Amino acid sequence: MIAVDTNLLVYAHRRDSQWHPAASACLSRLAASGLPWAIPWPCIYEFYSIVTHPRIYAPPTTSEQAVAQLDAWFEAPELTLLAEEVQHWVTLKEQLVRARVTGPLAHDAKIAALCLTNGISELWTADRDFGRFPTLSTKNPLIDSE
Repeated sequence: MIAVDTNLLVYAHRRDSQWHPAASACLSRLAASGLPWAIPWPCIYEFYSIVTHPRIYAPPTTSEQAVAQLDAWFEAPELTLLAEEVQHWVTLKEQLVRARVTGPLAHDAKIAALCLTNGISELWTADRDFGRFPTLSTKNPLIDSE
C-alpha cells in the first residue's frame, strides 16, 4: 500500500504550486486505481495548518476550502487513514534512535513509524529527509519515473 506525505497533498491542492499539475495527477491516479492507499493522520493536520497559514500563502486556503478538500479525499473508497497502534512506540523509538533524530525531524520519524507499523510498502514524498529512515521505502512521484 502507498502512503502520501503532506507535501504532495499541499501541491495537489494549491493551484499556485509549480508542482500542482504533477501532484494532482499523481493523487488522481492513485485514488482512481482501485488499490488501497493511505494518508497518515499527522499529514492531515499538517496539510490543514500549511494551506490555511497566511504567512505561507497569500491568500491562504480558507478553512472551508481546506475542509472540502479533505472531505473529497476522505470519500475515496480505498483510502485508509493511518493512526497510532499498540506497536507504534516500539517502531517510533527504533526510528528515533537509528536515525539519531532531534528537533523537528521527530515529526518525520512519527510518519515513518506510522507507515512501517501499518505495513506501508512505499511513502510518496518530495521530502528527502525521509532518506534517514532506511527501512521505509520512499518515492518522489513528481520526479521519479513510474
